Order: sequence, then C-alpha cells, then structure tokens
Amino acid sequence: MLAGKVALVTGAGQGVGRGIALALAERGATVAVAGRTLSKVEAVAAEITEAGGTARAFACDVKDAASLDKLAADTAAALGGIAILVNNAQEVPLGPILSVSDEAFEAGFVSGPLATVRLMRACHPHLKAAGDGVIVNLSSSATRRWDMAGYGHYGAVKRGIESLTRAAAAEWGPDGIRVLAIAPHADSPGLKAWIAARPAEAEAFFQTIPLRRIGTCEADIGRAVAAMCGPDFAYLTGAIVPLDGGQANFA
Repeated sequence: MLAGKVALVTGAGQGVGRGIALALAERGATVAVAGRTLSKVEAVAAEITEAGGTARAFACDVKDAASLDKLAADTAAALGGIAILVNNAQEVPLGPILSVSDEAFEAGFVSGPLATVRLMRACHPHLKAAGDGVIVNLSSSATRRWDMAGYGHYGAVKRGIESLTRAAAAEWGPDGIRVLAIAPHADSPGLKAWIAARPAEAEAFFQTIPLRRIGTCEADIGRAVAAMCGPDFAYLTGAIVPLDGGQANFA
C-alpha cells in the first residue's frame, strides 16, 4: 500500500514513534527513523531491516532549527525524497501553572509547535514533489480534558500543533499535501512513567476509556497512521483524529 513511499518519523527510537515507523515499514514504506539518541533509532532501523523492510537511522535534535533542516535534506538525498512526515518527537511540560517553569514551557513550545512547523516547511518541497504527500502531527486528548488542572501547559502546546495542522491542510491542499493530527493513548514509555507517578489518577482515568484499555504503539496507533497515509484516506485532511479508545469528546 505504501510501496515506493519514503516516510520520515521523528522520535522514532521508542514508543509511539517506533510503533508508527514499524507499521509504515510493514506497509511497504522506506522509513527514515530519526531521534536525538542515534543508538535508539539505529536499533529500530535494524528491527525494520530484520523484518524485511527498509529503514535508515538519522540523529536529530528537534529543538535545533539547523538540525531539522539537515534531517530533511539528508533524508531526501539518501532515500530519494519524502512522501510522508510524522512529527512525533516532543518534550511535554506537565504540572500546575504555579509549578511549571518558563524554561519547561518554552521547551514544550520549541520541541512542539515550533519544531513541527519548522520540519513541515523543510519537507514541503519534497512532499509537494511526491504529488500525494502526507503529514501526521501529534496532538493529545489532554486538549479535551474535563479537568485541565495540571495539563494547561501541555494542552497549550498541543493546541498550537492542531492550529498549525489545520492551517497547513488549508494552505497546502492545492499542493497535493494532506495534513492530519492524531491524539493517541498508547502504552509508550511516557505513559508508563505517568502511571508510575500518578497511579490513582491513572486508574481512574482508564475507567473513562470506553474500550477499557490503552492502545498499543504499533498495532493500534501505528497501523492506523499507516492506513491514513494510504490511498483509502486520500480525501481526509485537516482532521484531528482521536486514537484514544473513545475517551475524549472531540465533537
């Protein structure tokens, strides 16, 4: 379904990014797995290769503009273009308003909305040249929490990504580029750390998920993203797609 496509996934060394990279490769895409720690993305690239797919690892710091430009250029040069971009890497500022530092909030914006728009811009000519390019950005159901206490900064940076997603979908649709965002619940290292830090809150939260389970990074999140990048979803753009077992109200 994605044979001949080159996909670039940031934060692909673990969790949701890894799951998406594996699923894209399973559907036939050649995957550039990018992350801050080269050894992690090299391990994922090796995993894809051992399964019969094609992947290449790239080191990248999404908080550095030059690093993002280099990632886009190096990926296109090494793999022959970019048809799919997944902006997954993100530092998450969590905590009450009186506790989250300006530095942590700024890091959330730089690694979130700013990194997202920087890499979208850097990849735009390659996505346009592909003729049917797809961008998938990462939001969160935390933006729709009934109680935002402790999640204001996180929700703010993710809402910023949603706004950029909608704008890019409108502006770049004529270029043949579809732009989507997903809001996943997945058994990532980040979620596991949250469960360990807030077990009572986590247990109560899980009871609000209609499907009564957390999604798996590859089967539930990765394969959904791979499907959305394919021809069956060629008319879907500008959407914020919840992959959260029905927990949040995105209506």
